[in-house]
Amino acid sequence: MRRAMANPFYLAVECILLFVGVPVLIFYRVLPNLPIPYLLAAALGVVLLLRRDPSFDSGQLLSTRGVVPHLSTLLVRDSVFLILLALAVRILAPELLFSLVKRSPGFWALIMVLYPLVSVYPQEVLYRAFFFRRYQPLFRSSWTMLAASALAFGFAHIILGNWLAVALSCVGGLLFAFTYHTSNSLLLACVDHAIFGNFLFTIGLGRLFYHGAARL
Repeated sequence: MRRAMANPFYLAVECILLFVGVPVLIFYRVLPNLPIPYLLAAALGVVLLLRRDPSFDSGQLLSTRGVVPHLSTLLVRDSVFLILLALAVRILAPELLFSLVKRSPGFWALIMVLYPLVSVYPQEVLYRAFFFRRYQPLFRSSWTMLAASALAFGFAHIILGNWLAVALSCVGGLLFAFTYHTSNSLLLACVDHAIFGNFLFTIGLGRLFYHGAARL
């Protein structure tokens, strides 16, 4: 891992292949569209790589340090965005508001539990802990790193086949990257991600993030 970090050209090629090439291959069905298995396999591989890196504190992957000091600020910030999202759905697509909760409350409850575990944590390991650690030499400032992480995260959602999922994921990715950068807490970034993801499913926008969602 240290050898790759010493070669910016190698790192750039690797980053493009992984975070641009793989989603494109899935989008065009060169690879089967199986996002959760790919995500879990990638996250497992990344965790093993990070744990083998002697200069990386692997305890950070599960550490609660940084959560409490930043949690209140995060909740206030997120509340503003969530209220705006709910108002947008209420005005622009009122038929979607709480549609999943009303139609399938049991399925909604299952998502609330499984989504943070099966989707959020693996994504944050990949797009925050690994991305920040491995590709930092490619970026000259914190903001370019945050933007790159957000764009990579958003671009991955092209496999869902709708532009709104990509746009929302870019915005969310920037927020989650900022949370990770300012708190140095992977778990807080996961909390941030889970709040937004679960809220989207609750207010009816989760259908945009279903595997196999219709293209918009």
